[in-house]
Amino acid sequence: MKYNKTIMLKLINENRELHDELKKLKTEMGLEKNLAVKALYHSAVAGEGPYMKDYQELDRLY
Repeated sequence: MKYNKTIMLKLINENRELHDELKKLKTEMGLEKNLAVKALYHSAVAGEGPYMKDYQELDRLY
C-alpha cells in the first residue's frame, strides 16, 4: 500500500480521532501539516494500523 496525501486527508476529515491526532502532532511536535499527515499515515494506517481498511476503501474509490 502506498501513501497518497489526498486519500489520507479524506480519511482524516472523516475520522474525528485522526483529526484530533493530527492537530496534536502539529502542536506538540511542531510539525508542519504535510509531515504530520505522513507521520499519522505511518502510525495509524501502514503496517496493519487500525485505519488500514478505511484507507484501502478510500483508495479503491480514487
